[in-house]
Amino acid sequence: MATDIIMPQLGESIAEGIVVKWLIPVGGMIQKDQSLLEVETEKVALEIPSPATGVLSEIIVPEGETVPVGTLLARIESAPPSEVINRVGGVVVRPMEPALEGQGHHSPAVRQLATEHGVDLLQVKGTGAGGRVTKKDVQDFIAQSGSPAKAATAPTEQSMGEEVIPLTQMRKTIAERMVNSRHTSAHVSTFFEADFTGIAKFREGRNLTYLPFVIRAVTRAVREIPIMNSSWGEQGIVVKKDIHVGIATALQDGLLVPVIRHADRKGLTQLAKEIADLAERARSKKLSPEEVQAGTFTITNHGGFGSLFSAPIIHQPQIAILGVGAIQKRAVVLNDAIAIRPMGYLSLSFDHRVIDGATADQFMTKVKSYLEESHWEPIL
Repeated sequence: MATDIIMPQLGESIAEGIVVKWLIPVGGMIQKDQSLLEVETEKVALEIPSPATGVLSEIIVPEGETVPVGTLLARIESAPPSEVINRVGGVVVRPMEPALEGQGHHSPAVRQLATEHGVDLLQVKGTGAGGRVTKKDVQDFIAQSGSPAKAATAPTEQSMGEEVIPLTQMRKTIAERMVNSRHTSAHVSTFFEADFTGIAKFREGRNLTYLPFVIRAVTRAVREIPIMNSSWGEQGIVVKKDIHVGIATALQDGLLVPVIRHADRKGLTQLAKEIADLAERARSKKLSPEEVQAGTFTITNHGGFGSLFSAPIIHQPQIAILGVGAIQKRAVVLNDAIAIRPMGYLSLSFDHRVIDGATADQFMTKVKSYLEESHWEPIL
């Protein structure tokens, strides 16, 4: 019995996805709920689990192809019993894997090699026993006819001193969104500096980063200046009642913005747990599409890599994004005396179509004020 693997609906507005990588080769065994393939859409990259236990008998959509939702991607054949026990003699008999339709003479290694190089095995003459196609037969066929995979990577006279890194769907999406955001919003940035002394003292002995405190300060300021939690609409400015904070998360090959929903209702410990969980699942490609949607305000912690200043690009359709620089001890003047304090620069990129500089600075003044508070226990 075969199980069809189709391109799933990965979010209400998602119409297609790209097959990034097959995690199981043709002919390979897979267990139910084991990761089968990696799929990428314009919103998220994630691994798709197998709906059944069996043998991956056929891959229909190869890596790198973009297909609509509902497209048949592959088939899984139900796995035969791994062993049959003769109860009389206690002999264990391991039946051979049944031959797959149309592929009776093709071993898993041969099918995988053919898939990787785009070879139609029906065109390959087998030299093995009974006309069986061997791995060497496929390699010879590739050498004689030329493999699409080889042709695509063969160096040309113009590219000998260059390396072309193929664009992933995620990188294409990021590029399109960044350019679109610049073309859409009237970007302006303002910068503030905050003293993190109170937070640094409160963190002593506690497993908390600075980010939950920033989220708390931002959500408190948003509640007082609701226009910061809005978007531009055809009929006017749409102010969102719920505060869903997106946290920009760097991945190996791009960037995702998982969302903490109702962030204003959560304490520091809960925020810290959700930040860690979302970041881990973003990097392991376990996020659901819903977890990167519906954000109303974004925070990017570029200081984690040592950066002091940044003017980040607004995450559409939001109207503002807050950047947090590295928290470092610096000499500052307090009451006409020089003191050493943990200081950090904050930046706000905002859409000048929606708010003016005065509103942005009022918002940042409140964020700064809340960050510099010394009493945090009641909201732990």
